[in-house]
Amino acid sequence: MNISEPANFPWYYRSLDMEQIWRDFPPPPDFFSGVFRASRDELRALQDRRFLQTMKRGWEIPFFQRHWSSAGMQPGDIKSLDDLPKIPSYNVEHIRKSIEAHPPFGDFMGIAPGGPNPLPLVLQTSGGTTGLPRPMLYSPHDREIMAILGARRYAMQGMRPGDIVLVAFSLGLSNGGFANREILWKYMGAVPVMTGGGATTPTRRQIEICRAWGINVVLAFPSYLRHLALVARDEMKFDVRDLKVRMVGSHIGIEDRKTIEELWGAPCYDSYGTHENGTLATECKFQNGMHVNDDCFAIEIVDPETDKVQRDGERGCIHITTLFRDSAPLIRFNINDISSYMPDTPACPCGCTFRRLTKIYGRNDNMVKVRGVNVFTEAIGVTAAADNRTNGEFFCMIETVGEARSDELIVMVEVPNLAEHSASVKADLERRLKEVIGIRTEVKPVAPHELNQYTGVAQTSKVKRLLDKRKVT
Repeated sequence: MNISEPANFPWYYRSLDMEQIWRDFPPPPDFFSGVFRASRDELRALQDRRFLQTMKRGWEIPFFQRHWSSAGMQPGDIKSLDDLPKIPSYNVEHIRKSIEAHPPFGDFMGIAPGGPNPLPLVLQTSGGTTGLPRPMLYSPHDREIMAILGARRYAMQGMRPGDIVLVAFSLGLSNGGFANREILWKYMGAVPVMTGGGATTPTRRQIEICRAWGINVVLAFPSYLRHLALVARDEMKFDVRDLKVRMVGSHIGIEDRKTIEELWGAPCYDSYGTHENGTLATECKFQNGMHVNDDCFAIEIVDPETDKVQRDGERGCIHITTLFRDSAPLIRFNINDISSYMPDTPACPCGCTFRRLTKIYGRNDNMVKVRGVNVFTEAIGVTAAADNRTNGEFFCMIETVGEARSDELIVMVEVPNLAEHSASVKADLERRLKEVIGIRTEVKPVAPHELNQYTGVAQTSKVKRLLDKRKVT
């Protein structure tokens, strides 16, 4: 481009009607006096209206046109949110095929870089634990609402303007670190200290920063929260409880919350989010289930075997339908995470009327079959962490051994006082794991930090817990 030629440079804030966004999707503090306390009937009417707008947008996107038409759907078939189960779901494999057929970004998004009227876009990706990470483009409208949803989360958990926040989520292609920077800077008045994971800022340096700069809120995955505290205690002879951290934000799932809270001397709050959408559900200060942002999502819990929507209290795969995304809506996307809805009564003491998820119990695709038994690595981790002779770090290997070609599950656990406790931990955990998962395992106690070569806990937020050697031999 010649510098004298006119060019359409899209300025971020000129691409948005900020006042309308704030009215439609109020951030805190307005959130607490509005939709936060809406009646279930009011929320349902709002969801229904936004769902029909989302369906209209879906029919404009080639991926949904193809996916729905192949199932016999036509525009106008879906009349209300009650018809949501009639829509065929899709999953990550559909997205991968879309990208393969229409590189580099697939045809499931309704936006693309460039063009005569370009938008200022952000690109972030999935974790990419298997193959190239999946890209997602975010329009200014969708990205701004994602920041608002994150601000709701932290305000409900007690974060306040002026807090100095250590953000130890990974910095890179994934959303974790950068999305939190936008949330804290734009809508919380808190100061993000972007250390990232251990690969970006060494763990010892992160502890030094906490002490020097008065960090009073820490955000990280459970494994790194433990790692930070243990490095401080065992290597630097410093107790992180002396930092007087007010709150810890994480994605706990079925990890051991109590251990983290004891290490940090502060409440640890759970939440649920995805790289596509940011925060879907969050605990409040009462830690009484995760409130779904009902004005922005229609969440179904679906039996993975029968494809039937589950009743409250019954576990199944989360199916996400977005009610705010215009650029790349999700409509019955099976994210494969396992959860369940809590009953509406008793109501949460915080006063929020949004429905609540219990917790994330793991991923349906993290289930492996060993000697005919379905095993979830998350259940192994909870069992290992419950033994206070371990530090909570574990790694599983499955391999085929012997002439009988039998599948063997080996569970390695880190034991700080290895010389004293190795034999007893091995015996006790082998017995306990047999009770919990239903099969015999071999437990191998190892020294602290020895598993980092497998898990990557000191370097990345995407911690690995399983190596299935049956798939690589």
